[in-house]
Amino acid sequence: QYISTNRGMLGELLYQPIISMVAINVLRSLPPNEREEFDPDEDEPTLEASWSHLQLVYEFFVKFLEHPDFNPQLAKKFVNQSFVVQLLDLFDSEDPRERDYLKTVLHRIYGKFLGLRAFIRKQVNNIFLCYTFEIEKFFGIAELLEILGSIINGFALPLRSEHKIFLQKVLVPLHKPKSLYLYHPQLTYCILQFLEKDSTLTETVLQGILRIWPKTCSSKEVMLLNELEEILDVIDPSQFAKIQPLLFTRIAQCILSPHFQVSERALYFWNNDYVFNLIEENVQVNLPIMYAPLITAQSKQWNANIVEMIANVLKSYRNMSTQLYGRLEASYHDDIQSAEIKMKERESVWKKLEDMSVRK
Repeated sequence: QYISTNRGMLGELLYQPIISMVAINVLRSLPPNEREEFDPDEDEPTLEASWSHLQLVYEFFVKFLEHPDFNPQLAKKFVNQSFVVQLLDLFDSEDPRERDYLKTVLHRIYGKFLGLRAFIRKQVNNIFLCYTFEIEKFFGIAELLEILGSIINGFALPLRSEHKIFLQKVLVPLHKPKSLYLYHPQLTYCILQFLEKDSTLTETVLQGILRIWPKTCSSKEVMLLNELEEILDVIDPSQFAKIQPLLFTRIAQCILSPHFQVSERALYFWNNDYVFNLIEENVQVNLPIMYAPLITAQSKQWNANIVEMIANVLKSYRNMSTQLYGRLEASYHDDIQSAEIKMKERESVWKKLEDMSVRK
């Protein structure tokens, strides 16, 4: 309170002892995490035993950084790269209260110390890459992504190549870990911030997400379908035209999924007015991809609600292009008849082979 309400009290000689005090009390080695997996919905986090003490230090440091008289030029000798690295390591703390304070501290440091911005981004990149491709254990991914969301929002246009590489090589692969649900809202926000700044990146993002699509995790599929719809809400029509063959192939596979929630979520795309208009404008491309999977799903799906949704989608397609729908319907029936003829021929051959083996 004294720091917050008094001006002219931050003399040059105070910077070194204040930052040293913070470093001695806060910058420490964290205890090893021996859990194989951590589910915040089921597992209780291990809270920091000395939090009552640490909270005072964090609160003091935040007030210090936010003080109107704070001078980054005087503090940069002490808030250096080594300090930042140790601060970022603390984001792996299991205590959510500490991560929340760290988020505020790092955000203030990024805003005030211009010379450390590129270094902070690089170190955060390293944490994300290590998490994605090596350990898949780090408690503070969501908090770091939250900070990045506001950083990305401040990127100048046109985007620099390093920022585009960060999106393609770091953010998109973050969809890969099985613990995606822990930070997916924050990751989606960062992705959307990039796409709002540069719509030409949409194709790269969607290709990356579709390339690492899960094969056995239905809950993750539902999450990614939610994200796809959010991306399609801001997509440029020209970008939609480029990505739709790959996109609708994946949506068709989701509709055919035996898990009703995946199928249901995929069919909700046709309830989105903007997406529906894009589909209608490009019906000549997406209907040939979707027709056979929709008919197949309609005949095999056990859930009555989903069968009704499929019927509504087919009705919409019929209204969009009656001629194309009729051609696809006739072609589909011809394909079914050809398949039945081939199956009968195959069965006939096997019957003859069986008869020959019996005679011998």
